Amino acid sequence: MRSADNIPNGTIEDIDGKTCIFYDGYWIKHYVPMEDSLETKKYLIEALTRRLFNHVEHGINMPGDRLDEARKAYEEESDPDLKRVKGAMLAGALFNRGTDIFRDLVKLEDVNIKSGKGREMLHECGQYLLEALELGGLVKHRSGEEGIDELWGEPFRAFTVPIESFYESRYIKIAQTMHDIDIISEAIIEAFQDSHFFKGVAEATRQFAGAAKLKCEILRTDPVIFDVWPKFAVAGEKLTQIGPVEKHNESCLACWEADEGHRLIKDGADLITHIARARVPMPKSTTAFIDRCHSYLACRGSAPGLSRVELKSL
Repeated sequence: MRSADNIPNGTIEDIDGKTCIFYDGYWIKHYVPMEDSLETKKYLIEALTRRLFNHVEHGINMPGDRLDEARKAYEEESDPDLKRVKGAMLAGALFNRGTDIFRDLVKLEDVNIKSGKGREMLHECGQYLLEALELGGLVKHRSGEEGIDELWGEPFRAFTVPIESFYESRYIKIAQTMHDIDIISEAIIEAFQDSHFFKGVAEATRQFAGAAKLKCEILRTDPVIFDVWPKFAVAGEKLTQIGPVEKHNESCLACWEADEGHRLIKDGADLITHIARARVPMPKSTTAFIDRCHSYLACRGSAPGLSRVELKSL
């Protein structure tokens, strides 16, 4: 295989019997773009909207016909915390309203789409999706951590650019996601190197990371999902089932190393799962987790006399 340094982005080749496209250091399974039509854009926007609500916090998937209620609740709220959640609900209603309009637009005859009514509906749909995108920063991922702004922009992008360009943007995001999976898994492996408490972390992490990268490049409509998803699920289970071996002493450091190590493995597997399923990076969560891995490795070499208060502050 050629060196990645010499391969231009967008190169398509057969790799081990699979047609792949190259972006930013990664070979990603290539899918032929669908026909560029209003019907295709309708399908994409509906699918992307469903995907969005599958990954964000509960309770914000408000029907489009409740947009006025959602906007009124948001505008009249003064408490910052409540306003954030109501803003998230407004974003959900805006998204659904935009999807509703696009669904109605596709039903029109071509001649009507070119008429004033069709142009007005296109403009209205775009405005709703754009406003939802602007409010997307208020919405958290279902994990309760950072939001995933990329998901809010995808339906608007699918609305405004050719289908082929939309596919290209997705390959770029998948490559970024694969990169983050790699650096998270590398941080986990480094944190547990030569650990006396945890065995088999490196191999289990590599297997899970490999399965996660396969998962994020495969569409759910692809028949191979019946092989890819079970391998991803089982690899994640095997990683999180790794627990600390029996401690040789009951010092504070030993207890902390075992307990924090177990949490670190679980949280790392959860983070990889989140970004693999969403197929977009989670930079804040990734940076925070890698920092935890570095701190854990550093503290494993600390003197056993540390108190629980000192350990909690690390």
